[in-house]
Amino acid sequence: MTETIAPAAITPRGLELGGAAPEDFEPVAMARLTLRKARIAALATLDPASGFPLATLTNIATDVDGSPLFLASKLALHTRNIEADPRISVLVSSLGKGDPLANSARLSVVGRAERCTDANARRRFLARHPKAKLYADFPDFSLFRVTVLGFHPNGGFARAGEIATGEVLLDLAGCEALVAAEDGAVTHMNEDHAEALALYATRLLGLPGGRWKATGLDPEGLDLVCGDESGRLVFPERVGDPAALRRVLAQLAQEARNRL
Repeated sequence: MTETIAPAAITPRGLELGGAAPEDFEPVAMARLTLRKARIAALATLDPASGFPLATLTNIATDVDGSPLFLASKLALHTRNIEADPRISVLVSSLGKGDPLANSARLSVVGRAERCTDANARRRFLARHPKAKLYADFPDFSLFRVTVLGFHPNGGFARAGEIATGEVLLDLAGCEALVAAEDGAVTHMNEDHAEALALYATRLLGLPGGRWKATGLDPEGLDLVCGDESGRLVFPERVGDPAALRRVLAQLAQEARNRL
């Protein structure tokens, strides 16, 4: 029998916590941003002998559609658990100031881990975690992609929500040209438009200065990293081909230059 997790309505939950969810709480937007910005995650797997969950820490990235990606060694206990039972959960978060339970955005993802041999997914992961290039080719390491069955976002007190997977993961239909051009576009931005990347990060996202690099792009945004910092530049409109991408990036660069 195929196991599924039925998606709930996209409705913020807060009444059971003593009050209605704030009007400014947007669980879908929060889920997308938290997932795209994450670089580490808690990974929960199931021990085949006891059935108890095991929580470990892993580096994480996302595929073009937003599906989580992580690299794991056969020597790790969580990998052996996945081989016995692929059902997993990952938790990503964006810590704020003060009480992390009240002020941090976090997202729980439930799904099945499957080995992934897609070259672009591998490129995206290694761009996000360049130090992993030192061991990614070792024969005991594999890239895993999560087939998502459910999302649970939580932005703090009275800011929990249940959302359908299709509201977070992107439908890439009609964006084939953009997906095919992603590798070249990211390389071009990093080699020829470092100034624009820095402007996006500092003036549009309010992030610290530094050598910002693009790690991936998709129809709805551009992912950036600089050392331990990460950022997500959300496009003002969905883009489906390289021409639309160039137009939007040029527009955002000009907007950034116009800001003091």
